[in-house]
Amino acid sequence: MSDTLNRVAQVLEERKGADAESSYVASLYHKGLNKILEKLGEESVETIIAAKDAEISGDCSDVIYETADLWFHSLVMLAQLGQHPQAVLDELDRRFGLSGHAEKASRPSA
Repeated sequence: MSDTLNRVAQVLEERKGADAESSYVASLYHKGLNKILEKLGEESVETIIAAKDAEISGDCSDVIYETADLWFHSLVMLAQLGQHPQAVLDELDRRFGLSGHAEKASRPSA
């Protein structure tokens, strides 16, 4: 699994230097974080709708497709912020075996 994330991360880094006309990802980078976040929001909504439809129909193909888009745009956001997917995997590893209630209680109050 992390091999796929590493390959995607590598391509996302390469696209940072690409011409905005030659690459969808480069065009997102060129438009900036707000555009990337807008796309992330759109993909979140599409994933939610697909999941609701899948619960009724029993067909999860659209929810898988939309989740891939959501994850992809999340990776673009992380790359824009100078972060590698490994940072998220490390955080998930840190939480493994920790009660969700305990993890939430350990967060600093906002």
